[in-house]
Amino acid sequence: MPWQQVHKNLSDMELEQNIKRALKQVYDPEIPVNIVDLGLVYDISIGKSMKKGRDVNVTMTLTAPNCPLADEVVENARIAVSQVPGVGQVSVRLTFDPPWDPSRMSEEALLDTGLYGMY
Repeated sequence: MPWQQVHKNLSDMELEQNIKRALKQVYDPEIPVNIVDLGLVYDISIGKSMKKGRDVNVTMTLTAPNCPLADEVVENARIAVSQVPGVGQVSVRLTFDPPWDPSRMSEEALLDTGLYGMY
């Protein structure tokens, strides 16, 4: 079976896991934690299968609305997702509703940042 065909047959759950793994390679420029563990990724929507792969829409936020590197973080997320086998077109939408707060962080991120027990 050709390599591309294997990836076209991934379930939504498998593809979403691969996308999350890719997004874990994208770090917030001010906090040394990836955007998934920081809780910045709000939603991953996977569209129907197309010839070039499945369309993916990512909705994410930033730790602060006035982040000077917002465009860089969004672009890094888009690039990371676009490199996942089985993914076609990628759209990353930035939102600030609901606003991010540290309670969205993973337990690992809370431990890494010394915030564990505070949220």
